[in-house]
Amino acid sequence: MTPREFFAFAKRNKAEMVDLKFTDFLGTWQHCSFPTSTWDVNTFKDGVGFDGSSIRGWQAIDVSDMLAIPDPSTAVMDPFFKEPTVSVIADIFDPMTRKPYSRDPRYIAQKAEAFIKKSRLAETCFVGPEPEFFIFDEVRYEQTQHRGFYQIDSVEGAWNTARFEEPNLGYKPSYKGGYFPVSPTDTYHDLRGEMVKEMQKVGIIVEAHHHEVGTAGQAEIDMRFEPLLKMADNFMWFKYIIRNVAKNHGKSATFMPKPIFDDNGSGMHVHLSLWKAGKPLFAGKKYAGLSQMALHAIGGILKHAPALLAFCAPTSNSYRRLVPGFEAPVNLAMSARNRSAAVRIPMYSDSPKAKRLEFRCPDPTCNSYLAFSALLMAMIDGIKNKISPGDPLDRDIYEMTPEELKHVPHTPDRLEKALESLAEDHEFLLRGGVFTEDVISTYIDYKMENEVEPLKLRPHPHEFFLYYDS
Repeated sequence: MTPREFFAFAKRNKAEMVDLKFTDFLGTWQHCSFPTSTWDVNTFKDGVGFDGSSIRGWQAIDVSDMLAIPDPSTAVMDPFFKEPTVSVIADIFDPMTRKPYSRDPRYIAQKAEAFIKKSRLAETCFVGPEPEFFIFDEVRYEQTQHRGFYQIDSVEGAWNTARFEEPNLGYKPSYKGGYFPVSPTDTYHDLRGEMVKEMQKVGIIVEAHHHEVGTAGQAEIDMRFEPLLKMADNFMWFKYIIRNVAKNHGKSATFMPKPIFDDNGSGMHVHLSLWKAGKPLFAGKKYAGLSQMALHAIGGILKHAPALLAFCAPTSNSYRRLVPGFEAPVNLAMSARNRSAAVRIPMYSDSPKAKRLEFRCPDPTCNSYLAFSALLMAMIDGIKNKISPGDPLDRDIYEMTPEELKHVPHTPDRLEKALESLAEDHEFLLRGGVFTEDVISTYIDYKMENEVEPLKLRPHPHEFFLYYDS
């Protein structure tokens, strides 16, 4: 869509407002709305100004002016405004230099796509994430000097079989018993269906939706693979749509990886493949039907996995999920079918077009632009340097002895370790100027100062249980 086509699109849909959206440093959409009549074709060249110092991890107050330049190719009708509103995603520029802003996550994804083409290794990186999430009926939380708590509730919660519901019919998914039940146990089929319908309106192709393993309304909706930048854009719409559809029904949706103790967490397995001239490059005659290139790509991901998780599993809560058990992919190895391995090779189809790797460690709190770009850079590093993925982990880990497991590397056990790994291992991200030292250091500093250190200072509710009467 060109700028002129944008205005024709708005007129055709009777949209008198335009909503401009962009992604902040940590992966949350920000927006501002304008009467369509205040824009013209030059807006797509000149952009609109905003205060960059109010955006997390961006500008200082003395250099706060920034430009958001809308990308007309991203225009769709927003499903959630009362009046017809056309929505468009923006790229961020420095108003003085007129150059793209280095900390704009979307710009990093654009550079990653350009770098893979320039390398001539491939032309397209296809990405297919599987985001999971919970649907709750109520959530409360607070943290003050004298009080700290959280409380969640769900009509589907296994803990609610005795709740007074006039009447309580007892159809509740049990702990770890939520995978694929039909109604009436699965009470959210229609709600997920509405989410899918709204996604289709903005151009997202959905392959499937279903209840997930966890109790209390855990769900999964799978999008069809798309090129890296397109999928990162789609993922932002995905989260926006799920939250708003849930809210319209008096529900609350969360992508928090581990909101419920002692049950499965929400991950986002990411399927990746490289293509060139319309042909898949990951199919071959090596292990699990992969090519040598694919094995080297896996080697790159496994080698850099601790650093990658700073972007792919970017919260302290992410590491409540990445623990042994609950099918958690904590073992940094590959396997054709073992779901406890960090990289799995799906074996559902023999078609060369279906050959891909599945990195199972990420979760949906990630900034999709940064996470997908970092994964691509790790694959490129593995291919260029012919990094071996090591021997596959094709055994049941629960049958392996501690001595055997000792030789299998593991994911970091907390966010601080992942950030430390990123500080030590990020040279592969800097190639081609895709990431910059400024982006890496700002990201690490922000996470340490605003997440890691504050958590260290606060008592945990379970500590009262353990120590109050000590």
